[in-house]
Amino acid sequence: MAASTVKEPKAPQEDIALPFDESVGYQIRLTSRLIQRSLQHKIEPHGVTLGMWYFLRALWHEDGMTQRELSLVVGTMEPTTLTAIKSMEKSGLVHRVNNEDDRRKINIYLTERGKALRAELMPLAKEVVDSSVRGFSDRERSTLLEYLKVIQDNLLAGAADSDDSTE
Repeated sequence: MAASTVKEPKAPQEDIALPFDESVGYQIRLTSRLIQRSLQHKIEPHGVTLGMWYFLRALWHEDGMTQRELSLVVGTMEPTTLTAIKSMEKSGLVHRVNNEDDRRKINIYLTERGKALRAELMPLAKEVVDSSVRGFSDRERSTLLEYLKVIQDNLLAGAADSDDSTE
């Protein structure tokens, strides 16, 4: 009869503590949600939802993008983009035009009302941003933005590394 090997129980791993007040991810998420909530309260009286806001911003920057381009710029899946576009179309903010070069593509253009909202809503967004960094010096605000960009770059590099390892 062969001797059975008895495995030693593993020592319990130390609990890895990550309190919310020390979690960069949690703090960024909470901050983002608070900024979004504040922005929503400002733009809602103008008939614009937070979901519409991001598409309006993209179109104010470059009117006439395709649905796919809007999805990439805003960071949404195409079905979500289509739902937002339909809602914005019903609200009279955008209209769709068949692409002359590629019949499969549809370009999204702002209506006059959609264009006019920029002058009303951008100052409100600036108020939200300015109030969120009240008390910061220009240098501190700039440094915060630099740090956030580094975090984004680190995460994008990590995502690219994991994509490369799956190929």
